[in-house]
Amino acid sequence: MEKKCFSKVNVLLAAVLVVAGLLAGCSKSGAGSGEADGEWAGQKINVQLIGDFAMETKTDPVTGESVKGVEVLKEEFEKQHPGATVEFTLMPWEGYTEKTQAMITSGDADVYQMPGTVDFAPQGVLEPLQPYIDKDEEFDLDIFIENQVEGWKALGPDDDELQIYGLPFLGDARFIAYDKQLFDEWGVDYLSDHPTMEEVAEKAKQMTGKNPVTGEQNYGIWFRGDWSSAFTLIDLAEGQNGSWGSGFAWDEIEFNFDSPEMVNGLNWLLDMQELAPEGLVSNQGNEKWLTEENNIAIMLNQGPGDTVKPAYAQGLEDRIGIAQEFKNDEGVGGLFAGSPITIAKDSENKDLAWEWVKFATSEFTQQYIFEEMGLVPSIKSAMEWDSVKDTELMQPVFEAMSSPWTPRYPWGSAQPRFILTSEVEAALTGERSAEEALNKAQKESTEWLENR
Repeated sequence: MEKKCFSKVNVLLAAVLVVAGLLAGCSKSGAGSGEADGEWAGQKINVQLIGDFAMETKTDPVTGESVKGVEVLKEEFEKQHPGATVEFTLMPWEGYTEKTQAMITSGDADVYQMPGTVDFAPQGVLEPLQPYIDKDEEFDLDIFIENQVEGWKALGPDDDELQIYGLPFLGDARFIAYDKQLFDEWGVDYLSDHPTMEEVAEKAKQMTGKNPVTGEQNYGIWFRGDWSSAFTLIDLAEGQNGSWGSGFAWDEIEFNFDSPEMVNGLNWLLDMQELAPEGLVSNQGNEKWLTEENNIAIMLNQGPGDTVKPAYAQGLEDRIGIAQEFKNDEGVGGLFAGSPITIAKDSENKDLAWEWVKFATSEFTQQYIFEEMGLVPSIKSAMEWDSVKDTELMQPVFEAMSSPWTPRYPWGSAQPRFILTSEVEAALTGERSAEEALNKAQKESTEWLENR
């Protein structure tokens, strides 16, 4: 009896060992099948992303909610592309231009999030994307919000016409934001969806002084007098059917910095400065904006990152209104902004890099950047998502994205932008009149252009 039982045990043990061996073999084969046998076997790409991206789940400092890391993108991309490996280089916005230049020079990444496409394409370090678009029958540029593709076109070293070197990844826009509660307390009608300079000025004047309900000091308007002041001024010129100038290639550019529309726009800003808190040129005076104690009625040149997520995080979404920036008679005006996704010229796995570009603009990734990161998607279908429909402030943001000045101001990240900014500051501090400041900006920018 004992011998029989022992025999059965041996048989069972042997069977268990066989099954375990088979499972181990399957497990080993499964774990390595992606790398060894997948369509993209052994191919690896490094993707550079800029901003608040993190590899793993973290807590959003604005909302206090958990935010999934880019590990979810890695998992999904590798699942869709058997055998492929994607790695990330994540960097903050601070110093991103210099860091990106260093990475490009060293050949550290295959794919770049690159707001500075217009600066890098002429260096010959970016892969033109039109051949990939033409070859890929499953990809359609119509997925993107109007004007987004055109806005990121740039000139390579051998190009005579603007070409596609990057596709829209993160959307962005500029608009006018305002506090409905202050409008109500002052008995002033809300801003129209497309206000004029005259409307904004009139309503800002009406709401500067002691609030009739609270007795607190209110200010009609606020704008940055430093970093973004050049773009605010250019938009004012556009609202008068003027422009910054013309051309895209450096040898074709002509500036209109001293035009009547620019001078009138800067004088308008000087008038608005009288209705604003002190500290514009040092980005101060707006500390109470998006708080219960807010004391500013109208905010110029705002972006979704400054407005949408913080408003909802503070429970102030019903208090905030959004109007469009100033437009010309054709409905065009305002800064084009955001981040495209590009492929490095020296990438050794360009086909896989192109797959990532498509993945970055897919609904999966675009929903991730909106629903997890609170960033702005660049595709039309986003407007139909429940998460977007539940975020009412996003509707005017999408409208703003579809009507900026495109192609972008090509001098926006070059010396003329900083020259113009400096002269706006000189006018705001009383160092020079508007006309003197803009004459100087025109002269110095033209000289820089001739000598570059």
